[in-house]
Amino acid sequence: MEEAKGVVKHVLLAKFKADIPPEKIVELIRGYANLVNLIEPMKAFQWGTDVSAENLHQGFTHVFESTFESVEGVAEYVAHPVHVEFSNLLLPALDKVVVIDYKPTFVKS
Repeated sequence: MEEAKGVVKHVLLAKFKADIPPEKIVELIRGYANLVNLIEPMKAFQWGTDVSAENLHQGFTHVFESTFESVEGVAEYVAHPVHVEFSNLLLPALDKVVVIDYKPTFVKS
């Protein structure tokens, strides 16, 4: 196994509040995805909704994953005014949220 050199994944699990309309959720996701164009340390972004048959999601419905080149890049992203402004729109729409940053470990076959 080998830890990725510098690469850091920033994962956010979210459950939107029941009263947030689907159109608003789409708008927020588009805003989140656009951060990759506005904040230089953010190198990639992907997202999806839970499709697991295991039913272990604990109510979380969406996952958002951003890629950074370093822990320092994540810190710069978190403090960036555009991220702070977006967070002030996203967080009030969420019922539950968990954020985890990790350095991926690749398993060679």
